Amino acid sequence: MRLTLAVRPLESHHIFIAAEIPTVCAETHAPFREGVAYAGQMPVISTSAVRRTALGAAGAAVAGIGYATLIERNAFVLREATMPVLAPGSPTLRILHVSDLHMMPGQQLKQQWLRELDRLEPDLVVNTGDNLSHPKAVPAVVQSLGALLARPGLFVFGSNDYFAPVPKNPLKYFKKDHRRVYGDPLPWQDLRAAFTERGWLDLTHTRRDLEVAGIRIASAGVDDPHLQRDRYDTVAGAPNQLAQLSIGVTHSPEPRVLDRFAEDGYDLVLAGHTHGGQLVVPGYGALVTNCGIDKSRVKGASQWGEHTQLHVSAGIGTSPWAPYRFCCRPEATLLTLVGAPPKRPSADTGHGVSASEAVAR
Repeated sequence: MRLTLAVRPLESHHIFIAAEIPTVCAETHAPFREGVAYAGQMPVISTSAVRRTALGAAGAAVAGIGYATLIERNAFVLREATMPVLAPGSPTLRILHVSDLHMMPGQQLKQQWLRELDRLEPDLVVNTGDNLSHPKAVPAVVQSLGALLARPGLFVFGSNDYFAPVPKNPLKYFKKDHRRVYGDPLPWQDLRAAFTERGWLDLTHTRRDLEVAGIRIASAGVDDPHLQRDRYDTVAGAPNQLAQLSIGVTHSPEPRVLDRFAEDGYDLVLAGHTHGGQLVVPGYGALVTNCGIDKSRVKGASQWGEHTQLHVSAGIGTSPWAPYRFCCRPEATLLTLVGAPPKRPSADTGHGVSASEAVAR
């Protein structure tokens, strides 16, 4: 298996780090194909053959772990998606969606990549939480986001803004009702102050109206549903009818919260938390979502209900106790919102059919 990590200057809107991902992790997730021919009877397998097979499997496992830990989790990628959520004839609006930085002070590669994102010149930045993984990471987050903090921005926090990550049995991710274990408190108040002092709007249980690039936006958000801290009733009700776009923001895309945003008529809901599954099996997809959403919506764009569009970010970082990604590169997403086509009867099947065209670069 040949792995190549290439570093190149950012030109135009091309992010400066790219990686050649082996075929097994191609974005199409093409399934493995294996042909086995039998000559009329079961073959006799020698002990040495079994030993070689076992050693080969062990070597492949070690290679896979090394790739997931050393290569892919640092192979940052910008995704682009076009979402038709504005009124017909509206000017386009570019939103940079960032999530799940899980920042540690010494992560220089991640910090450098984040600083380059401002060259995309988004109209609006939306941060859906889990910025921290260390009590001394606030300066690294603020410096990494840098000039983006001077642009219009909205944010909510996630569990790893409030509490440090802790080691856990990976099998717990397959059990949705497992008992939560919280780490030491993190300085989320300092991070909130840094964001708000630079002009970003905290949407935690708050409704805000703002104008960006000539478009009036009604927005609302909730605290982290993963921690059961969401109190949707504090922002319930239809968004401002004078707004040309309505945006709901949450860290974890829990269906109970998405349903409420959809019932109130929000055009777009942004979320993170899932890490895109973090470990993806080619031909099958994500193993878990770590929340109540179905696996087909673990990342990217889909429709939620009759009217609302949903975008879930696969995120930029990982927990320091699970520092790997496989077939699920760390990402930020540049969403280009355009005018919606004339309304047609809803064809939503409930299985996360994407309403966008997305590319990775």
